[in-house]
Amino acid sequence: MRTYLSTALSAVLLILLALLVPVSALAAWVDLEIDDTDRYLAAVSPLASDSDVQDTIASLITDEVMENIDLGPLQDALDDFLRETARSFTTTEAFQRAWDSANRTAHETVTEALREDDGQAVTIDLAPVIERVRQDLTDRGVPFAEQIPVQHLTLTLLSADRADELRSTFRWLRYCSVWPAVATAVLLVAVTGLAFVRGGRRRGLGTVAVAGAGLALGAVLLRVTVALGRSRALDQVPGSDRDAAAAVYDALTASLRTTVWAVLAAGLALLVCGVAGRLLTGRGPAHRPAPRPR
Repeated sequence: MRTYLSTALSAVLLILLALLVPVSALAAWVDLEIDDTDRYLAAVSPLASDSDVQDTIASLITDEVMENIDLGPLQDALDDFLRETARSFTTTEAFQRAWDSANRTAHETVTEALREDDGQAVTIDLAPVIERVRQDLTDRGVPFAEQIPVQHLTLTLLSADRADELRSTFRWLRYCSVWPAVATAVLLVAVTGLAFVRGGRRRGLGTVAVAGAGLALGAVLLRVTVALGRSRALDQVPGSDRDAAAAVYDALTASLRTTVWAVLAAGLALLVCGVAGRLLTGRGPAHRPAPRPR
């Protein structure tokens, strides 16, 4: 009976840790990165040098300009020229500043879109970028640069349907904050400590092994969750925006992927130490009661 109870408790511990790891990581990620403007900006700022983002923005700007210009047989030549010029601009420091400005403004829009039931897509307004492009091209004497309209040209990160699906989960994770992570750490320390105190070294090492397996399994579940989230988030993003949206998603979830590897390494280390410790403990001489005097 005691063996069955021990097995059942080990299974419960493994399942709890496996579920708590992804919940803890996602809740902390929403609270510490997505909700924090400076950390959000630090994550997406390097994307100004990402080729997919640069190509997408250059195409969006060029297509918008060409809708307002008609040069007949010279249309294609001007399209190629403006596209190459816009692409060249995306490699400058001015573009980096414009990208940062657009994303700092976008952060408030992103968080509001995920808080409220407004049926709106999650987007980045590229107006600050377009203004910089127009000014740069005008200063360089590029033809028709002054005709570039500065308006709310957007880069879609999450379609309205996907945003609606994620809102309830997003609110719940924000409400949880870092407390699931705290609960996971307390559970891990309390259960393993109690196992050593109440059950001795061998049982304590067994609990360590089970806890390590639970952490490792939780890390795998977190990685699967991030991958599935990426697939679903990009599923309904317009094809012209998809590469850039994928780059933004990957940048924002980079800390989650780092967490996966850290928790997986910790879990495997605990698993190996627990199993090895039990094996070494089991090889010791068996305790035999002293013979009774005749």
